[in-house]
Amino acid sequence: MLRFFKQRIGKALAILLGLVFLIYFMFMALPNPDDVLMGQRGNADVRAAIVKDLGMDQSKPMQLALLVNDLSPISFYDKESSKLSEISGFALLNVKGTRVVIKWPYLRKSFLTRNYVSHILWEGFKGTSVLALAALFISMIIGIPLGILASVKRGTWIDSFIVGISTIGISVPSFFSAMIFSWLFGYVLKVYTGLNMVGHLFEVDPLGNGHVLMLKNLILPALALGIRPLAVFVQLTRNTMVEILDLDYVRTAQAKGLSFKKVILKHAFPNAINPLVTSVGGWLSSLLAGAFFTEYIFNWKGLGKIGIEALQQSDLPVIMGTVLFTAGVFFIINLLTEYLYIRLDPKIKYE
Repeated sequence: MLRFFKQRIGKALAILLGLVFLIYFMFMALPNPDDVLMGQRGNADVRAAIVKDLGMDQSKPMQLALLVNDLSPISFYDKESSKLSEISGFALLNVKGTRVVIKWPYLRKSFLTRNYVSHILWEGFKGTSVLALAALFISMIIGIPLGILASVKRGTWIDSFIVGISTIGISVPSFFSAMIFSWLFGYVLKVYTGLNMVGHLFEVDPLGNGHVLMLKNLILPALALGIRPLAVFVQLTRNTMVEILDLDYVRTAQAKGLSFKKVILKHAFPNAINPLVTSVGGWLSSLLAGAFFTEYIFNWKGLGKIGIEALQQSDLPVIMGTVLFTAGVFFIINLLTEYLYIRLDPKIKYE
């Protein structure tokens, strides 16, 4: 088991380092990166502060080294460095004016708002997590029962109808369904639905009582984001259950006089869980990483909206932090899913 985790973590660190290099060469290794990043918005003082903060007054190799040093859990800083007051960690050694520090990855500050990128991402992650979990919950409670129903009614018009609708659901991109849902239920049918085209989980109370929880603003983006995983769960459950229902032990259970409901729920469905666990974990990762356009269309405060706005404003620290944070979450969820899959099926070896 230890080797299993070491191998996966090693691969994840290599991928994250590759992403750092990729983003660096896309945004920093340019003839005049400060012009690209600031455009015509910044005055000379602002431009100079950003150049110094990002280390763009150094050589290209040194800029990359400074970036990796900030992101590394073990870093080296000059004793007089202002970053020592900004990072979350503690000094391990003091060597000739240089401090060796163990810390969380330092994602720097947004050079537009001057807020810590880690704080910005954490606030966005909370919104994205709520949206992704709601979309996954909706897709599971609807998709899995429909898949079971289709398998039980295989060969009938009910099976054909469910499979046909799910095929359409798989084919529709999330951003398209988001636009349709927003326009149809938030604008055309707003009188009947009472739902808004855009909105956040917490809205400012017009009576001045702070923020109010608005769960109804979660309905449309969660439905739009959950359409594709719902369709996948329908077909995956249906196909797995069809195979299991033809096995001998299921027929034996029926021959012993067990009710059809008990045969399905206690004998057939538990053996269909493993592929569903893998799919649920994969879709949770995808929803957390792929909610960008859905959040932007519904103006939902999450990582997606933060990332797109950072791209529009060329806010490099936020762009870098969004990509790395999303990749890290993706890796952790996939690792836990793989481990859970192994625990559920003893026949699978760690190797």
